[in-house]
Amino acid sequence: MIKLIIGTKGSGKTKAMIDMINDNVKTTKGNVVVVEKGMKLTYDIAPAARLIDLDEYKISGGKMLYGFIAGLLASNYDITDIYVDGILKVMDHSLNKLGVVLDEIAAITGDSVNAVITVSANEADLPSDVKKYL
Repeated sequence: MIKLIIGTKGSGKTKAMIDMINDNVKTTKGNVVVVEKGMKLTYDIAPAARLIDLDEYKISGGKMLYGFIAGLLASNYDITDIYVDGILKVMDHSLNKLGVVLDEIAAITGDSVNAVITVSANEADLPSDVKKYL
């Protein structure tokens, strides 16, 4: 299941996600993974959440992001929640390809893994294939 947090830059998307992560690690029976470009959340999220820097693995583009998330899920069956902060930074700010990537992530996460993804955009600017995840 995918949930999007939408808003323009500075609207509080990351703060809302940090609160969700910190609440989630207290109650989950599995593992929480946080994926971001850069390590700006290092001191904001609970140590129980696994923080992964996409820059460290040279991840760029939607296909590489999908492959990386698929690899995470394949290697750890205990992941219950994945958080992706700033997906458009990884995808070179391309809204046109976002729907395809979200569909692929939804297919591998299914109903067993919750995926929360922040998108820096106005809701009105989102393509129709992205709006189904709101």
